[in-house]
Amino acid sequence: MGVPGGSAAKRLVLESVGWILVVGGVAALVLPGPGLLMLVGGLALLSQQYDWAERRLDPIRLRALRGAAEGVETWPRIVLSVLGALVAMAFGGLWIWSPEAPSWWPVDDDWWLFGGPWTGATLVFSGILALVLIGYSYRRFHGRPEALEQLEQEIEDAARAAEQRQHDRG
Repeated sequence: MGVPGGSAAKRLVLESVGWILVVGGVAALVLPGPGLLMLVGGLALLSQQYDWAERRLDPIRLRALRGAAEGVETWPRIVLSVLGALVAMAFGGLWIWSPEAPSWWPVDDDWWLFGGPWTGATLVFSGILALVLIGYSYRRFHGRPEALEQLEQEIEDAARAAEQRQHDRG
């Protein structure tokens, strides 16, 4: 026997978290953070309630997977991606440590490492998440042309399905 109003409360929580992830994901596309991942997560939650979210989820998911596959195609890309994640984590550590502004800093000291420890924490988290995703992408796509072919086929199928839906509507 369920809690009265439990399904309504669950729906409210899932929708709220979904919208927070979508808005945060859009913001993190241009700010430090895992924007595309947050966007996919938010749309995945919203797709349980809304057809429009379900229609948009697959193309974004496939685009993210294509980006993951392209990111581990060559060793220079892998090395640069790992270095980028490590640099983000190093900057995050600097923000968390929050040393005094150096004497050469040309503007007000308040602008030195603005955002405080929370900015540092998000940078460290983003760097860790990037390393995990690079590892996932490497295991799934690097040196596996069949996995890339399967992904390209999924992308083509999704594009055909979208064209068919557009044709049926118009």
